[in-house]
Amino acid sequence: MKIRNTFFRNTMFFCIMAMLPFSCSDDFVDVDSFDEDSESFFNSEEDYQSALIAAYDLLQSTYINVMLGEIASDNTLAGGESATDVPGIQEIDDMTHTPVNAQLRDIWSWMYAGVNRANYILEFKDKTDFPGKEEVLAQATFLRAYYYFELVKWFGDVPLAVDERILFGDQDVIERTPKSEVYAQIEADLQFAAANLPYVQEETGRVTKGAAQALLGKVYLYQDKFTEAATVLEDLINNGPYDLIEDYSTMFENDNENNIESVFEVQYTDIEGAGFGCLQCSEGNVAVGFNGIRNYSGPVFESGFSFNVPVQEVYDAFEDGDQRRDVAILDIEAWAAANPEVSYVEGYEHTGYYNRKYIARQGDLNTGDANLTNPNNYRAIRFADVLLMAAEAYNRGGINEAKAQEYLNRVRNRAGLPSITPSAGDLTTAIYNERRVELVGEGHRFFDLVRTGRAAQEIDGFTAGKHELFPIPSIEIELAGNRWEQNPGY
Repeated sequence: MKIRNTFFRNTMFFCIMAMLPFSCSDDFVDVDSFDEDSESFFNSEEDYQSALIAAYDLLQSTYINVMLGEIASDNTLAGGESATDVPGIQEIDDMTHTPVNAQLRDIWSWMYAGVNRANYILEFKDKTDFPGKEEVLAQATFLRAYYYFELVKWFGDVPLAVDERILFGDQDVIERTPKSEVYAQIEADLQFAAANLPYVQEETGRVTKGAAQALLGKVYLYQDKFTEAATVLEDLINNGPYDLIEDYSTMFENDNENNIESVFEVQYTDIEGAGFGCLQCSEGNVAVGFNGIRNYSGPVFESGFSFNVPVQEVYDAFEDGDQRRDVAILDIEAWAAANPEVSYVEGYEHTGYYNRKYIARQGDLNTGDANLTNPNNYRAIRFADVLLMAAEAYNRGGINEAKAQEYLNRVRNRAGLPSITPSAGDLTTAIYNERRVELVGEGHRFFDLVRTGRAAQEIDGFTAGKHELFPIPSIEIELAGNRWEQNPGY
């Protein structure tokens, strides 16, 4: 059973942990019904496990981070029905977003809700002892690190709370913390998690040692700490239970979730529906419906809202013979030509392409609104990503070119492509190109471009010195008494 199956019944109870200014929907809970400081909680292992499941629950809302990580990049366009369909998404695509962007406010609020739920556990970590408690705390620290990493990637300096919740009233005194200090806490959390978690969990979906090592390697890479990244990723590659699956075409199918290549996977289910007034209430992967083919009728796939459409440039970035291209990107015109019964409607900014990794398939089980409750898991960290991160660390750090080539070529060879040789040219560029085609549609591209200093030359409308970060939502600055400075350029 996926851990996701037990999330929903805890969501309403624990939403109070994410109090203003980092709030859940006002509709979620009657705040008078629960005294979060009551002596009646954290008195048993069951209480800690219930709180931990609630901390996992906010992972479901990272669907928007994934979508916008593609749309903000040069991989995809916003799409949708029209130029006014979800204006906040259109603005991020055009690099015209402002501090009142609704989707950016969602990322801020939902990630801080996750932080607060993790911190709630850690605030009371010493209250009750039970066997296996260190592992529960390790999972909580991983989740806190994961949510804070998302916040730092998007917003830079952010308020940092450690082992205590940000409660109503704290907005009057809390300040933004330099991202270097936030990164230091993320590193410490992941080191603790890696030291106290097993490589294999009995319950599918729970955090593992490998997930903590992989995320720690990524955090190091984002700071150009190449030696540290190479060390932790090498240990994971040599000692973890992961490998590349042989048949890439099955990677993103619902019946191949949590496979040997999945280092960390966000679990989704089809239980309980959601509405557009509370997308974070969904237990399903909302991005799948948003990415889907508009008004589609035909075999294999289901309809969706035609957002996040790949551009010709990324389709052409695949080399001839690359077995990944048609798994990653659906050419709808070629598909319709091969299947005469197919019909669909062209959406706004129609390119002819769809993110095939995350569009709905026939046979997906859904309840409620099928476009908002798709059960397809998000493969947040794959072993291919780990290999390419290690290759980049070895290469850009000037540590071991042979290792960099070896790991790059493992990914290329799985795709049916020849090995890169020392005489083939710039190895760094080859690694960058490989990350693009291997991970297209998975939400990493914008941040890869920013952290390597290539965003201004690759993304239309990107202004250097401004668009590396997104604006702090204006309402959060107002709630903080206008003490916080906005990010540059906004």
